[in-house]
Amino acid sequence: MGPVLLAATSNVAVPTTFDGVAEGLTVVILLSEFAMLRAPLSRSQIRLYSFQSLMVSVLAAYIAAAKGLPDLYAIAALSLSLKVVVVPAVVLRLLRDAKVELVASNRASVTSMTLLAIAVAVFAIFVIGGLPVHSTSLPTAAFGLSAAVVLVSFVLVALRSDVVSQAVGFFSLENGVSVASLVVASGLPLIVEVAFFFDLLVAVVVFGVLMRVHHNRTDTLSTETLDQLKG
Repeated sequence: MGPVLLAATSNVAVPTTFDGVAEGLTVVILLSEFAMLRAPLSRSQIRLYSFQSLMVSVLAAYIAAAKGLPDLYAIAALSLSLKVVVVPAVVLRLLRDAKVELVASNRASVTSMTLLAIAVAVFAIFVIGGLPVHSTSLPTAAFGLSAAVVLVSFVLVALRSDVVSQAVGFFSLENGVSVASLVVASGLPLIVEVAFFFDLLVAVVVFGVLMRVHHNRTDTLSTETLDQLKG
């Protein structure tokens, strides 16, 4: 029995330090998404998005150093400058110009939103994370965690009824996609990775115009008036 147990134990992959650090950073990214969902103020959501983006940048730089992928240094630098600095600064500037109440509005109670977010996160971690997706750059568990970030972002967009929260939810969804891309395609050419940042810039412009026009017409950032347009 002893040799059999020893052989079975030898077949189990022992987690490395790299796996532990990478999974820890991905868990922090997911927890920051939950914090955005619960944040009562729009400015708090923006700061949490900036922190989440910083963790994505740190994760990309860590993979680049550990796995010898120099292109990821450029991705980390772009993420740091664009997501951590530029996007939050633009949204905060729009909020200062709006001069309206910055309390985020909910379509459901905080408890209900949190429970739903936990449910979709568990689904992503155990179901989507159980797919036969193998990565040479990140541990397999990071794929389920990145999918959980994406699904919780959808909850944020669906259950918050103000433009800022929905914009932050969309931006953080892109962070989840970025982490997933590090899992399944970290070796993509740099030009392909940069295309994700171009999509983010387009989204920032669209949401910026929407926030400004919507506020000028309604003196509020709530989307309840837009919901009345549904047929």
